[in-house]
Amino acid sequence: MSAPHAGGGPAPKPAGAYAVARRVGGLVYTAGMTPRRGGALVATGMLGDTISVETGRELTTLATGRALDAAASILQPGEALAGIVSLTVFLAAAPQFTAHSTVADAASEVVAEWMPGAPLPVRAAVGVASLPGGAPVEVQLIAEVRPAP
Repeated sequence: MSAPHAGGGPAPKPAGAYAVARRVGGLVYTAGMTPRRGGALVATGMLGDTISVETGRELTTLATGRALDAAASILQPGEALAGIVSLTVFLAAAPQFTAHSTVADAASEVVAEWMPGAPLPVRAAVGVASLPGGAPVEVQLIAEVRPAP
């Protein structure tokens, strides 16, 4: 699965009563993004049970691209994302699952491909019992805004 780039896709639509992204000063905060195409989850299940590490990485790549698209969707003309400050990767994981960082690395890799040479963001990989709709992964990010070059 190739890594999407910020602004490369349409703004995700919220699945409830929330905004997909919100700007505060020079930062954009996104809602958690699950791996969806056309509004539908690509997969459901738990890592370490019905979802493999490799599939989890592919789903994380998709969710990260959606988070980048959400962040880019609220930029004003003449603005760009300068970089990603922070990533939080939530993983619906079976109790015995321990490869959280390996799966979350896919989110960091999307960011590194999107902006080569930029510092990597800080990141948390959090194992949880469940995610909305049975999603295996959810990615939230904080991005820095700058004037477009």
